[in-house]
Amino acid sequence: MRFDLVDLRLFIAVADAHSITGGADRAHLALASASARIKGLEDSFGVPLFKRGRRGVALTTAGESLLDHARIIMHNVETMQGEMVRFASGLRANVELLANTVGLAEHLPRALAAFLRDHPDISVDVEERESTDIAAAIAAGSADLGFAAEHALPDNVERFVFGEDRLTLVAGRRGPFAGRRQIDFVETAGQDFVGLTQATALQVHIGKHAARLGIRQHFRARLRDFDAICQMVAAGVGIAVVPEAAARRCARTMPISVMTLRDGWANRRLVICARSFKALPRPAKLLVDHLRKAVG
Repeated sequence: MRFDLVDLRLFIAVADAHSITGGADRAHLALASASARIKGLEDSFGVPLFKRGRRGVALTTAGESLLDHARIIMHNVETMQGEMVRFASGLRANVELLANTVGLAEHLPRALAAFLRDHPDISVDVEERESTDIAAAIAAGSADLGFAAEHALPDNVERFVFGEDRLTLVAGRRGPFAGRRQIDFVETAGQDFVGLTQATALQVHIGKHAARLGIRQHFRARLRDFDAICQMVAAGVGIAVVPEAAARRCARTMPISVMTLRDGWANRRLVICARSFKALPRPAKLLVDHLRKAVG
């Protein structure tokens, strides 16, 4: 088999554009050269990768399989190039981690701080995403490492449990739910809410389930910090859905009631995930090892 990275970049571009002409433009190649390279790829593998039609091209089953591998290869090459550039410049190695809102706010900071203290030559970039987006990025090979709710992951993504994430309802002690220990989310219909900003992954998750129950949430305030949300609740502004860890912490110093949500979607297992832990770059493997020990 003879092909190079230019061939793989072109193949991805053609697949994304659904057109050899469009893919050639994206890859900055002449159409004749692009066509020859695609034909060379097909000859090399011995199978057609595209179905040609009047309106463009579509991937064959073999083409879909190759696209999956090609994306992973190109992602790994870009990661390798980035790390080498950083080493050549005297900078640190870097790990990119996708995390949902709860992981970013409640579970990761302490573990990451300890890791960074023990590995001064490695930096960690954490990007907040919804669990479903993290799962898609990991499965497609466009991201190495994720922290997500397990229910969002496909079977082909490796994972290990980092912790439990139970969402709870917090309300003022003199509010309509005073004295309650458990509640169904549907009972909150018509109440004023204090919530996270719309861009946060957790708020998207809560909003989806509210919509499925036919609940139109009215927000008096939107904030990015669970402590600030609980302060608003304590002041009687509204009720809120927050992770149990944050709710219990705030309840120690604020006049709020914490209620278990009986809805199934409120109970989530949080996992560290990767397409293949063995295939991770060395800095990411070191972080994974550290997070495994943090669980124990």
